[in-house]
Amino acid sequence: MKKTLIATASVAALAAVGLTGCTSAGDDSGDGDAVTVTYSNFISNGGNEENLQKIVDAFEEENPGITIDVTTSAYADYFTKLQTDLAAGTSADVFDVDAGSFANIQASGVLAELSDVDDAAYRTSVLDTYNVDGGQYGLPTSFSNVVLFYNADLFDAAGVSYPTSDWTWADEQTAAEKLTDASAGVWGDYQPISYYEYYKAVQQAGGDFLNEDGSAAAFDSDAGDAAADWLAGKSGTVMPTAADGAGTPDFDLNLFKDGKLAMWHTGIWMIGLVGDLPFTWDIAVEPGDVQQASATFSNAVVVSADSEHKEAAQKWAEYLSSSKEMVDVRLDAGWELPAVSDDALLAPYLEKTPPANRQAVFDSLENIAVAPELGANAQQIQDAVTNALGEIAAGRATTEEAIPALADEVDGLLKN
Repeated sequence: MKKTLIATASVAALAAVGLTGCTSAGDDSGDGDAVTVTYSNFISNGGNEENLQKIVDAFEEENPGITIDVTTSAYADYFTKLQTDLAAGTSADVFDVDAGSFANIQASGVLAELSDVDDAAYRTSVLDTYNVDGGQYGLPTSFSNVVLFYNADLFDAAGVSYPTSDWTWADEQTAAEKLTDASAGVWGDYQPISYYEYYKAVQQAGGDFLNEDGSAAAFDSDAGDAAADWLAGKSGTVMPTAADGAGTPDFDLNLFKDGKLAMWHTGIWMIGLVGDLPFTWDIAVEPGDVQQASATFSNAVVVSADSEHKEAAQKWAEYLSSSKEMVDVRLDAGWELPAVSDDALLAPYLEKTPPANRQAVFDSLENIAVAPELGANAQQIQDAVTNALGEIAAGRATTEEAIPALADEVDGLLKN
C-alpha cells in the first residue's frame, strides 16, 4: 500500500516536458462497431494480474462490442513510461494515476473530462480528489488510510474508556499517560515521527503544510508548532524513543502484537498482518486537534484526451471503479479497498473480524488529510522534515528553533 504515497519525481519530470492541452481525436460510443480500449496500469502488478483479468473478462462479457487491451507495469517504472507516452501522444485510452500524481498530470491538459458520472456510486471525499473546478477527470479505483489501532485488554486493565470518533489529541494524551507502564515495558502510544505524520498533524491542528499555490511552506505557524510538539513530545514519555528501537523495521508491529502497545497510528494495510491475537484489539478514527484529518492514499483511472473511444473508455473506467464484480474480486482477493459508497457491497469486509469496528475505515474518509504536492525535490523535503522532527524529539533542538529553519529549507527546495 505504501507505494501509493507519491510519485512526485516522475510527475515533476512530466510537468517539465511542457505538455500542452491535447486535441481530442474523436469519440466513439462503444456501440455498433467493435472497439478496443487500451488500458495501462500499475495497480495489478505484483500479484493481482489474474484478479484484474477477472474484471476484464466480466466487463467484456457484459459489453461484447468492447475489448480491453491491458498493459501492466511495476509502480517504480510506471510514471517514467507514462511521461514518455504522454509526450509522444501514444498514451493508452485509459491509464492509472494516484493521488500524488494526478494534479500535475491533469494540469498538463492530457486528460478528458468525464461526463455524466454517477457521483453517488463513490465515497465523496475520495472522488473529489480527482475533481478540478467542478470537472471530474478521474475515478477512484482503490484507497487505503491511517486509523488508530488499540489494545482493548490494556484499556480494560487500566480502566480507560476505548477511543471514539469524537476523541481529540487531549483525550489521546490523557489515555496514553494512564496506559503507559514503563516498569512493565508497556507504552501508551506510538506514532511515527515523520513527514507523513507531520503534514497530517498540521492539518489536524487547523493549518496547512504549504501555502495555497504550493510555492512556499505554511507550517511555520501555531498549527505547525503544535503538530511538531504533538509528535515529538510523545517520544520518551508515552511512546518509545529511537534508542528503544522506534523507527526500525516492524518495531511497532511487533510491539503491538506482543501486547506492549496500547495505541498505534498506522495504516489499514496492517490489519492482515496483525490478524488474530491472544487479546482483543480494534480500530477507531484518528483523533484530531482543531479538526479531524485522516491520511488517505488512493489510485484512480483517467481517460486520455487523445482517445478515439472516449465513451467506451469511460464505460471501462466506471466498471473498473464501481461495479459489483470489481468489488467482489477485490474483497475476495484482499486487493485494496474500492472507494464505492454502497455499504451493502462492502458487507463481506465490514462483517469480518478482527477488528470489529471496520466501519472506522470508511468513517475516516469523511475528513481527509490532503497530501501536498512537493515537486521535484519531494524526497529531500520529506527527509528534511523527518530529520528536524527527530532533532526535536531527541532534545537537540527546540520547536521554536527547528520549525522556522525547516520552513526556510523547504522554501529553498520548492524553488529548485
